[in-house]
Amino acid sequence: MAAVSSGDRVNCRTPTPGKKGTTRIPKWKFDLIRECILAELREGDVPFVQLRTRVASRVPAKVHDRLGSIGWQVTTVKLELKCRRELFRRHGKGPQILTMRE
Repeated sequence: MAAVSSGDRVNCRTPTPGKKGTTRIPKWKFDLIRECILAELREGDVPFVQLRTRVASRVPAKVHDRLGSIGWQVTTVKLELKCRRELFRRHGKGPQILTMRE
């Protein structure tokens, strides 16, 4: 799991072999985006190209400005969730499809 540091931030990793380092984001942003992503995936598999729009529709309007780039946040959290094995990329050719099962 990602470590939460004293600054109340989450260290988000990447599942790419050989790529080191983490991206640190505020815990409240991580928790919000994580819950939105998982809520979408509970309803079924999601093409990655649609994930940003679907997550954005779940984020309360009053929070949109505080988040910054929703697309960037979604990608960062998605990579950490892949490391945690909370979501998976469906194998095969074509567009990236995300699922909750391996």
